[in-house]
Amino acid sequence: MNRSYLPAEWHKQSLIQLTWPHKDTDWAYMLDEVNDCFLKIAYEILKRQNLLIVAPDPGSIRDSLDHYGADIQKLVTSKVNTNDTWARDHAFITMLEEDATPLLLDFCFNGWGLKFAANYDNQINNELYFHHPVLKGEYVFCRNFILEGGSIESDGKGSLLTTEQCLLAKNRNEMDRQEVEDFLKETFNLKQVLWLKHGYLAGDDTDSHVDTLARFCPDDTIAYVKCTDEKDEHYKELAMMEEELKAFRTLNGKPYRLLPLPMASAAYDEEHHRLPATYANFLIMNEAVLYPTYADPVNDMRAKEVLVEAFPGREIVGIDCTALIKQHGSLHCVTMQYPEGVY
Repeated sequence: MNRSYLPAEWHKQSLIQLTWPHKDTDWAYMLDEVNDCFLKIAYEILKRQNLLIVAPDPGSIRDSLDHYGADIQKLVTSKVNTNDTWARDHAFITMLEEDATPLLLDFCFNGWGLKFAANYDNQINNELYFHHPVLKGEYVFCRNFILEGGSIESDGKGSLLTTEQCLLAKNRNEMDRQEVEDFLKETFNLKQVLWLKHGYLAGDDTDSHVDTLARFCPDDTIAYVKCTDEKDEHYKELAMMEEELKAFRTLNGKPYRLLPLPMASAAYDEEHHRLPATYANFLIMNEAVLYPTYADPVNDMRAKEVLVEAFPGREIVGIDCTALIKQHGSLHCVTMQYPEGVY
């Protein structure tokens, strides 16, 4: 694997995966609401790219998408049992090698540190590869290490961005920072790992996944969540995260171009617990960026303006994700892209 690399999300893609909600998931109490959100996401993906839907009953979902007016010619489905819907964290992480078969890395998923059941979700990759062959590539066993896709960001050039709070959590791997960094460098052929010590979102179950806080964008750019309200509980931590980002350097020794995303207005559940609404949880596609909106017109538009700057030439499409944050995730969390050659 010495010539392989972990592509950036904006690398040319072959398809995107959604793992669909159903009555036996934590979405049961609001299934219609979240199903509508997933239909909108799927519709926008199918307008532009191939979509893989994983679910226990994919036939009914195909019918719903057809009725919704989606382009189901680009739809691929796989009938697999699932616990939940967070494809970003249980799906394969794909590496590429020039003029070679893509590598499909299957890491262990343990429900974000044994917080939630993951017995089915932890087997989805095995099912997709060995029992319901959909994806092309070489299966790579990495199940002796717990890793979620939302916890890492790659620029495709050998730099990885992550958070100490997640990757050093003892509910994942019993390893210290140097051991984790050595593993990441060897596995993904990295030149550097950029560790964020600060930054969090209230209501986040993931132990601070980096895709809720800061994201690599083309041309040595990082888009990140910035809080300007000194009274907000996130203000201090996100300000310290911003200082860390300013201190990071590219492999060429230059500072990153930093683009601050607005902090979404505070949203709460029925028990008045704050929900982790974040504009950093966007999905980069071949010709578009899908980003979450939160019925917050001013900040929704400000976030779009930042993404227009970060992704010139791509269409920036907002999708209301107020449903998704009720289960503590957002748009990027429910998707996983696969680069060219996988389908």
